Amino acid sequence: MYPRVKRLLDIALAALTLAALAPLFVAIAVMICLDSPGPVFFTQRRVGRGGRLFKIYKFRTMYTFAPRSVATGELPDPRGMITGIGRALRKSSVDELPQLINVLRGEMSLIGPRPLVPEEGAIHAARVELGAYRVRPGITGWAQVNGRDCVSPVTKARLDAHYANNLSLRLDIKVILYSVLCVITARGIQEGGGAVEDILEDAPDDQTSPRAKQNDWFARYDIESARVYTRRRA
Repeated sequence: MYPRVKRLLDIALAALTLAALAPLFVAIAVMICLDSPGPVFFTQRRVGRGGRLFKIYKFRTMYTFAPRSVATGELPDPRGMITGIGRALRKSSVDELPQLINVLRGEMSLIGPRPLVPEEGAIHAARVELGAYRVRPGITGWAQVNGRDCVSPVTKARLDAHYANNLSLRLDIKVILYSVLCVITARGIQEGGGAVEDILEDAPDDQTSPRAKQNDWFARYDIESARVYTRRRA
């Protein structure tokens, strides 16, 4: 029942937000054009629900010479490829707003696992194994509010699977509230080259606590912020 309600909420909220933010979109488009040559929007193939590919929309935050099919964290010098306005857009996550178009098209949800590029390798196998591809990818998600760039792909896959296997209105409300806090504080944002930690790697499947320093902040708000785990098989 809730997945149907969630889809209706996605459509209504995405449409209202796009209408309300239209002036902001115009202002950002002008700033991007003035900052560096190239298109306003960046499009890229991503993996969606059930492993299906779709084209994602974002505000362009990198120079046009940056590789198109590589995750930011895997670039040799990501900071040198990000434009001036791009740094501000990425830090505030405003570059993700055009994905509201993907939400209206039914390719994404407001909340769900972040869609990955096909070339990201082993994490796709982990997501399939754990059941993370059962739901639409989202603009924000459980992994984004539990470490984001500061946790390993293994941890992200398990956090994504926890969301997909425990989909509920209560969990979505938590993600929304935490996302606001993350945007305000810029928690978990790291443009490649930094250390990550497998905070769930050695913990029991049914009783994991947030041990990594980057997750201590979230733990004060929700003691269950890292209770994730592999899908139980019947």
